[in-house]
Amino acid sequence: MTRQKHDQYSKQFVAELLESKGNAQIQYEISPGESHHADIYFIPAPDADFQTLGLLGKIAARPCIIEPFRNQPTKIEIQTCLQKLFTLRSELLSKAEREQKALTEEERKKRNPLKEEELPHLWILTTSASDNLLHFLGAKPKHNWCEGVYICGANVNRTAIVAINRLPTTPETLLLRLLGKGATQKQAIEEIRAFPEDHALRNHVEGLLFRWRICITAHKNLTQDDKEVLMNLSKIYQDWRDKTLQEGRKEGQKEGQKEGRLEERSVFVKNLLLFRFGTIDDALSQIIKPLLQLPPQDSSRLLLQSSREELLAKLS
Repeated sequence: MTRQKHDQYSKQFVAELLESKGNAQIQYEISPGESHHADIYFIPAPDADFQTLGLLGKIAARPCIIEPFRNQPTKIEIQTCLQKLFTLRSELLSKAEREQKALTEEERKKRNPLKEEELPHLWILTTSASDNLLHFLGAKPKHNWCEGVYICGANVNRTAIVAINRLPTTPETLLLRLLGKGATQKQAIEEIRAFPEDHALRNHVEGLLFRWRICITAHKNLTQDDKEVLMNLSKIYQDWRDKTLQEGRKEGQKEGQKEGRLEERSVFVKNLLLFRFGTIDDALSQIIKPLLQLPPQDSSRLLLQSSREELLAKLS
């Protein structure tokens, strides 16, 4: 349960960092009828600038599957990731072949066939990787990449693993170290908080981590891992909460104290909706008001445990 819970937050965190750079799909169904879902399938936009994302941007500069793990993955879990990769590559090649056959002879001359290097790579992001695991994978340091990044089984597998606890403490690795554990994550959070308060990346990351903490606290029976993450996120949570309260107070001065508190809860609800579904479309925007009319604990539980369809059915 713990692994699934924190991996979901990691997927959402990475996907939202990449959303303005291309097409990031969470739980992408690779083959209809099969139980294969890529955690994140990302296709970069042709003109995307990845410089601000450091190592994450370097990873996402070409089509890829990204599989985050809160705990070191087992050998079977890695083999499952490889199966996803090769199934997706096979699907893409078959689709390209079908499209090529549907073209006229003249159209085929103008269209370049799908190249192997255009097919997605697999990136496994793990908080740690033991020497035994790296040996099992045949993992070697990746040329022209920083320490902690390994290519598995040479080029044939098109797979790399990032051991977050082995990454150097540099600005390039900052965003991925936020997904680490213990001291690794704590150090990365302090680096984010050292940015100016109006820094765009700091504000974006703080918002994502704030929602991460909210969602953890909404669960019952917190594990030791949960408590560690809450401790690491406590300063970020306080920073973001202070900003929200300040905005609420400003609003309250205009509309009254009640409206100020309502504005604060509205921000909370919108953050949870964004965390769960990535965006707030017209349908979801219609249920914000009904959610605000519920007790906070009930609305949080609904937002965390209900599917989109269930939420709309209950509250529309």
